[in-house]
Order: sequence, then C-alpha cells, then structure tokens
Amino acid sequence: MTLEELVACDNAAQKMQTVTAAVEELLVAAQRQDRLTVGVYESAKLMNVDPDSVVLCLLAIDEEEEDDIALQIHFTLIQSFCCDNDINIVRVSGMQRLAQLLGEPAETQGTTEARDLHCLLVTNPHTDTWKSHGLVEVASYCEESRGNNQWVPYISLQER
Repeated sequence: MTLEELVACDNAAQKMQTVTAAVEELLVAAQRQDRLTVGVYESAKLMNVDPDSVVLCLLAIDEEEEDDIALQIHFTLIQSFCCDNDINIVRVSGMQRLAQLLGEPAETQGTTEARDLHCLLVTNPHTDTWKSHGLVEVASYCEESRGNNQWVPYISLQER
C-alpha cells in the first residue's frame, strides 16, 4: 500500500467517524425539538402530507434483518420517494445504538411496544430555519456520496 492510499484510508475513516457523530448529534437534537418522525408508516404518512418539511431520511437495519422482504420493499419505496423529492437519505446499521440514542427502554416488559426504528425522518418546518451542525455535516456527506455515485450512503452506529 502506498503512502497516498494509507492517507486516503485514514481520511475516509476519520470522515466516517465525523459523520457518525454528526448523525448521533442530529438525532438527539431533532428528538428534543420534536423534529423527528419515527417509524415506517408514520414516515410514509408525513412524506405524503408534507414532503417539503423533510430534510433527512434515515433507513436503519441490522444484518440479521436484511432478509426481511417486506422491510426491503418499504425501503425501496421510501428511497424512491426521497429521490423524487430531493430528500437526503442515509442507510444506518446499529439498531441498539439507535434505540439508546432515542431513549428507548432496554427491554419492553410487555407493557409498552417498542417503536419501529427502521425509518426516521428529520423535519424542518417551513416557518422555521433550524440550523444544526449535525444536519449540515450529514447533508454535506450525502452530497459528496452522490458525487461518487453512491446514492444512499451507509454508516454504522457503534455501541458504547
């Protein structure tokens, strides 16, 4: 491996860490400010009613769920809608870390049903110009990925 290749690999790893931290920061801030829609069906309803308010779509799935055909069909439809409406999309793995970030209970003891964390939408209502460093960083990463013909970039959230 040449020095240039080593530097490129190091830069890519550092960029991935930065984007992962930005996604985590963004999700926490969006939830705190009631700008987060959680769930495949809830997200589909919002995108049908007000697609212009959606600024980012996160599609989350872990490796063991990759064979879920129904979920893959939902993802395909959501991705298509996002592309048609210029909404940034990111694929995410690390469902446990995602649940941890969003304050989901560690175990549902039959009293509450776990929320569907497979699709998350970050919104920015038209009446407001919410600026988040995390949102700017993630949008920049999505644009850079599209420039490299990676239309749906992928990040992995690591448990802590």
